[in-house]
Amino acid sequence: MLIGVPKEIKKDEHRVGLAPASVHELVVHGHEVIVETNAGTSIGFSDDVFRGVGAEIGASAEEVFARADMIVKVKEPQPSEYPLLREGQVLFTYLHLAPDPQQTAALVESGCVAVAYETVTGRGGALPLLAPMSEVAGRMSIQAGAQALEKIHGGAGVLLGGVPGVAPAKVVVIGGGVVGTNAIRMAMGMEAQVTVLDRSLERLTALDFQYGGRLNTIYSTRHALEEYVLDADLVVGAVLVPGAAAPKLVTREMIGRMRPGSVLVDVAIDQGGCFETSKATTHSDPTYIVDDIVHYCVANMPGAVAKTSTVALNNATLPFALALADKGYKQALRDDPDLMAGLNVHCGQVTYEAVAQDLGYDFVTPEDALAT
Repeated sequence: MLIGVPKEIKKDEHRVGLAPASVHELVVHGHEVIVETNAGTSIGFSDDVFRGVGAEIGASAEEVFARADMIVKVKEPQPSEYPLLREGQVLFTYLHLAPDPQQTAALVESGCVAVAYETVTGRGGALPLLAPMSEVAGRMSIQAGAQALEKIHGGAGVLLGGVPGVAPAKVVVIGGGVVGTNAIRMAMGMEAQVTVLDRSLERLTALDFQYGGRLNTIYSTRHALEEYVLDADLVVGAVLVPGAAAPKLVTREMIGRMRPGSVLVDVAIDQGGCFETSKATTHSDPTYIVDDIVHYCVANMPGAVAKTSTVALNNATLPFALALADKGYKQALRDDPDLMAGLNVHCGQVTYEAVAQDLGYDFVTPEDALAT
């Protein structure tokens, strides 16, 4: 199979779909890889590095898309890339379709086969291709929130960990999954006072056993959300409904009652955000203020640490990319129910139920789509 790796063109995005080590693995398996020129240069993966592991360097995105049987990316295709997709071509990347009707319509119209990293499943309902970026984003959420709390950035002028004689900041994490756990770890490491809210007693119990009395674990109800959000210096939104739009858990009314200079970091912004006032921002302009509350809603947070993120992501995606290439996408999907869960669009049909429901498409099961 010929696998194409275009340069990411989303604003402030420096990750690359395949790291050199992954390219080498695919080449060893007998596949060809074409990488767009300068796709990884900004993070130290030069064209010569890719050539050294067996890749061909393509002059442009148009060439890569035109020739490749499978496109491997990091972020969803951008509008200028929509016309480059073609019928039957496999697209393997993050998609986040539920809050993005324009992209969904473009993928349906193209006739491509779109497999989304974020809905590939694992043991016990885990999301193995979302997990590494969730780990990065969870850790970064506290770094970003701590900076946003500084007065120069519009915050209240609060140091996250305090100092002797001065109380630390109150950090509230909504959601105790991968993002939340990593945010908790970083916030506690910076000596903040941390509370996590979640609706899974099993998850709260696990966190309680892990962190003991250093972490305040609270069952999430509307009353509890209001109580803790209103008293917080920093709130991290770490809620995920796989493949679907994130629920708006913190309302505009609640935000209007928070202390001026408090900070919201919405890690769920890729799925539409879990704060009612959230709108996507970029690394070059990461924050805005609503009702005196600083909002940090960067949609590709791991892109700021692009080299770490690329390697971490490739560690998770490579086995699936190899399966798709070695077996062909149909056999690879049929052989692996976890990979099958990643199929969101197939040759003009929407094959992920949550996306179909959120955007008003007829839902076709992945199995039926492959059969036809």
